[in-house]
Amino acid sequence: MLQKQDYTLSVSPYKKQVTRYTDSSFPTKARILYFHGGGLLYGSREDLPMLHISRLTQAGYEILAFDYPLAPAAELEMILEDVCASINASCTQDCTFTHISLPYFLWGRSAGAYLCLIAAASGKLKQHPAGILSYYGYGFLCDNWFSSPSPFYQSLPPVDPSCLQSIPQEIHTEGSLDTHYSIYVYARQTGNWQKLIYHGREKYFYLDYSLRTCDKLPCPLFAAHSTADQDVPYSEFLELCSRYRPEKFIAPGNIHDFDRDEENPFTNSLLNATLQFLGQCTAMQ
Repeated sequence: MLQKQDYTLSVSPYKKQVTRYTDSSFPTKARILYFHGGGLLYGSREDLPMLHISRLTQAGYEILAFDYPLAPAAELEMILEDVCASINASCTQDCTFTHISLPYFLWGRSAGAYLCLIAAASGKLKQHPAGILSYYGYGFLCDNWFSSPSPFYQSLPPVDPSCLQSIPQEIHTEGSLDTHYSIYVYARQTGNWQKLIYHGREKYFYLDYSLRTCDKLPCPLFAAHSTADQDVPYSEFLELCSRYRPEKFIAPGNIHDFDRDEENPFTNSLLNATLQFLGQCTAMQ
């Protein structure tokens, strides 16, 4: 039977929660720490399709879906520190919301995958993950696509910069499509995405918040992408694969988060490939 429970985390000075999914009918063999997408500007820890939750928990994987602070109220340094704190908290002896003796995996979709990759590469994690699941993730490895206007987003109705005044200025961890998605569209239409998440020197952005100086990840990687992704270019995926030789899942089409459609046959195939990767990595622990 699927069980869902929310916990408040005390690792941050602001309100932050983690949602735990388990299925009591199946023994738990590993845990998955999940971080949502949304370009660091919007999104929710509860964005996982039910198909993903049921398939993974019935296979014996506990899922912990975490909040993290959103830009532009929070800068990239704070976001990454928060993600690393969440991961490390789940590995401590006094952790109340998970089985600490189990191996763990990092799982992110889009910006969440980026955060998982950067956290793993940062050297700030107390315990290495058993593996990383990157669903259409990135590492800012290729030039220009994230710092120049996006042709796809420019094809949408233009968003006025006044949208930035409509969201909370204080630190917050929830950004709904209704209130926050327009911020991301504006950022990609204007090429200002990088400026909304990072305010330091360009040199340190690439040194500290990209994968350009990371030659090797501390664990195996599974990477999924669509061939004509309109949000994160396929070239970014190819560069990620060239560096880290992951297990790959490639879907045709131009939908960025193609797995949000639970009826898409590639969604089921993706989950099958994910479970195979998880099983192989878990067996190695």
